[in-house]
Amino acid sequence: MGKFFLAILACCMSVISLGQGAPTTTPRVENLQTEHLTEPLGLDAASPRLSWQVSDARPLAKQSAYRVIVATSNDFGAKSLIWNSNKLSSDKQLAVYAGLPLAPFTRYYWKVESWDHKGTALPAAASWFETGMLQQANWKGAWISDDHDVDFKPAPIFRKGVKWDKPVRSARAYIAAAGLYELSVNGQRVGNHRLDPMYTRFDRRTLYVTYDITALLQPGDNAFGVLLGNGWYNHQSTAVWDFHKAPWRGRPAFCMDVRVEFTDGTIGYLSTGKDWKTSLSDIDFNSIYTAEHIDAGKRDVIEGWNTPAFKDTAWKHVTLRAAPSMNIIAQAMVPIERVEKVEPVSFKQINDTVWLYDLGRNIAGITSITATGPKGTVLRLKHAERLDSAGRADQSNIDVHYRPHDNSDPFQTDIYTLSGKDNDSFAPRFNYKGFQYVEVTASQPIKLTQQSLTGWFMHSNVPPLGKLTASNPLIEKIWQATNNSYLSNLYGYPTDCPQREKNGWTGDAHIAVETGLYNFDGITVYEKWLADHRDEQQPNGVLPSIIPTGGWGYEWGNGPDWTSTIAIIPWTVYLFYGDDHLLKDSYEAIKKYVDRITAISPSGLTTWGLGDWIPVKSQSPVELTSTAYYYRDVTILAKAATLLGKKEDAQQYRALAEKIKAAYNAKYFQPAKASYGSGFQTELSVSLVMGLVPDDAVKSVAATLAAAVRNNGYKLDVGLLGTKAILNALSDNGYADVAYRLAASDQYPSWGYWIANGATTLYENWPINAKSDISLNHIMFGEIGAWFFKGLGGIKPTEENPGFKKIKLEPHFVPALDSFSVSHDGPYGTIRSSWIREGRTVLYTVVIPPNTTAEILFDVMVEGSRKQVRGAGTYTFTVVY
Repeated sequence: MGKFFLAILACCMSVISLGQGAPTTTPRVENLQTEHLTEPLGLDAASPRLSWQVSDARPLAKQSAYRVIVATSNDFGAKSLIWNSNKLSSDKQLAVYAGLPLAPFTRYYWKVESWDHKGTALPAAASWFETGMLQQANWKGAWISDDHDVDFKPAPIFRKGVKWDKPVRSARAYIAAAGLYELSVNGQRVGNHRLDPMYTRFDRRTLYVTYDITALLQPGDNAFGVLLGNGWYNHQSTAVWDFHKAPWRGRPAFCMDVRVEFTDGTIGYLSTGKDWKTSLSDIDFNSIYTAEHIDAGKRDVIEGWNTPAFKDTAWKHVTLRAAPSMNIIAQAMVPIERVEKVEPVSFKQINDTVWLYDLGRNIAGITSITATGPKGTVLRLKHAERLDSAGRADQSNIDVHYRPHDNSDPFQTDIYTLSGKDNDSFAPRFNYKGFQYVEVTASQPIKLTQQSLTGWFMHSNVPPLGKLTASNPLIEKIWQATNNSYLSNLYGYPTDCPQREKNGWTGDAHIAVETGLYNFDGITVYEKWLADHRDEQQPNGVLPSIIPTGGWGYEWGNGPDWTSTIAIIPWTVYLFYGDDHLLKDSYEAIKKYVDRITAISPSGLTTWGLGDWIPVKSQSPVELTSTAYYYRDVTILAKAATLLGKKEDAQQYRALAEKIKAAYNAKYFQPAKASYGSGFQTELSVSLVMGLVPDDAVKSVAATLAAAVRNNGYKLDVGLLGTKAILNALSDNGYADVAYRLAASDQYPSWGYWIANGATTLYENWPINAKSDISLNHIMFGEIGAWFFKGLGGIKPTEENPGFKKIKLEPHFVPALDSFSVSHDGPYGTIRSSWIREGRTVLYTVVIPPNTTAEILFDVMVEGSRKQVRGAGTYTFTVVY
């Protein structure tokens, strides 16, 4: 191996073939975002973050200066200016607004001027954002509901008519809800969001959403309609996590203000109050956890209920309710949407009342169905991830935690009652499921076809940032399956699985955060979820294992190996985006959490935790893995303290980190064996990636790990925590070829074994036919999706210049791959790392975006001679070995 690497080094230092891409477009400023969103409506941020990118294909392109201007008019006239940053000699591409106080309900225009590396000004680019309420006192509407209690099942609808004769310039609807809602104006559904608002700790923070409804209004009479669903606010289904016992539970309620600006400059309002009317919808039951029941026979009574012509004289007056919390803030994040339509790939009629649909892949979302049949015919749509031996939908792998009182709320089974008219159409509004198969059962014979049913893949619609291609098709399939599982578990917060739980398990989320951020622009979801952490944290620093929670999880499953999300996710977001906002917001919470662990772990070792969940065979000590995560949290806290100028904290927590490291090594390190604990793969891997191994022993411990893998037949013997560590521990320490054999294996236990057996998502357990823990769409083993970018492509952010301002490129040309390419669209643009093998030559190409630099570290073992530092451009290296 040494001679091989020396040959690469000699080539790289003397006969590098270097090509730089010629500019193909005019340099420009683009991708302007406010609070990491494009042209957002209804922001509450008093000092919003403004970011942009520079598109410049010229070699060594760099921003030398910038200026940001914010105004109330898009002509940026002198009278409308409220902030001028002035020209700043800086290469930063993120600025924090520091002008006059922002007013509510106002559209602000902003533009960026950027100067290139030659001092030449690029054409300015402009964007806008709109403020929302900004303060609680600006709400005018009352919180309203109907007069039913928490156990009443039919979903309520609400309406209000209003007449506006003057021409409308613009109109906005601001709506907050305890539960879920759909808003309509003049009979038309507003927006493309699903399952709004996002799940929070409702009694501590409630979210509202802003909609532009200008185009939906009409001269004269207008009607507003709101349909409410239970969501997590009024959980009527029962399960082991006690959602139905949440302290905030109540009949769904909402508050809305509609603000209209007329062309004459006057303002009109429509707000919720006692003058609204309410009735019941065609939804007999809805549960975010289980399913939805709809009776089309009830549609005649409410036909046109949200249009101006509807007569609501028989409807009841609403009931006023208290606000669920006194902290109602804007939902500033990407929405959940129906992102992809998934048609069945096969259709089978089992008998005259039963049909089976196969979508061909496992997804999270819903199905819609259109059917005709006699009035009162009941359709039951059972959603499942697998089939039993008779070819029927089988839920036995995911129903273990469901605890129904009776058979009225079947798991993942929508129930629809036909009206007797042609082409009744159904789709759940307030539910989603995890499934591949749908078994439809009718109470009497009707006709269905393959086209009768459609699947919809739903998730938080985070923009994709990562791409991957590989000469080994299995690598591409594992990457795709990992992304499918990640998206299936992103519903305004990261979840573990979309069928059995839908819980925000903390451990699963920090394991998968890098996979998420290499592949998707998820910052707004993580910022929202860390606010949930801060809402859920006890005064003593303790966090629950699932977030949000109705109260379950403070006494089981938490501890540093799981709830290190409070430190790991803000730090990872900082590394990927170069934005310290989340780290600042979370600092005190991290500190409280670390101090809590310290208080119960005076020796520096802690036994608080869940451990290496679902290992293949070898169970590492909880004390070892939890102490390693405790050390990780403390080192992050010390770095954050340094970054934020908290010198005393930095000194205190650096010292604590050294204490933990010393205690850890005193108990678990065996210098003579270059090993830790019992020498299990997890014990060795976690020790290496967490930086707990003494510097002079890293090489020998890595060799011990590689030997342990070889002695196990190049097979995994890890659980959840081990999967986060093992591939990185190997590839970061000279054994990328060993890591690749694990990653590319199709033998049990491996990711590829699942794929070889038909998986399109990641599973919860290594054995396919395990008796428990056998969800077929789980993200907790998802670190491999990040490792492809880190361990093969070698794309890594750096702590000294985060946000990929300075990029670390450490590619590993593993012999078993003939070609490989990954790219990541970072804050400054696209980073690409790719190679093609031709005989004994590897052609390695990198793309470095404008305004960044890269440190290229080839896989060599000669100290001090493996660095190549370049600026922006496209570079090709010829490596001969």
